[in-house]
Amino acid sequence: MYQCTKFNNHLNVSSNKIKELREKNHLSLTDLSTKLALVGIDISKPSLHKLEKGKRILKDYELYALAYVFQVPIEEILGDFIQDFKKQLN
Repeated sequence: MYQCTKFNNHLNVSSNKIKELREKNHLSLTDLSTKLALVGIDISKPSLHKLEKGKRILKDYELYALAYVFQVPIEEILGDFIQDFKKQLN
């Protein structure tokens, strides 16, 4: 069985920001799943829940679609990770 590498015990670095943006936009998991489906990205409500808990890998095209739906740059979704990464480099 393939073992995925975790970062800070999560399978993705965007879980908290995705949940924050979803709540900021007053969207339920079902609402977000529907909005993603309308742009051709199929992520079910249970998968979104796992994504927000850091228990699912976020694919690059899903990241782009989330940024599109939330109308934010990808860097905003990755912001916390980018800051932590830069700190580690210094």
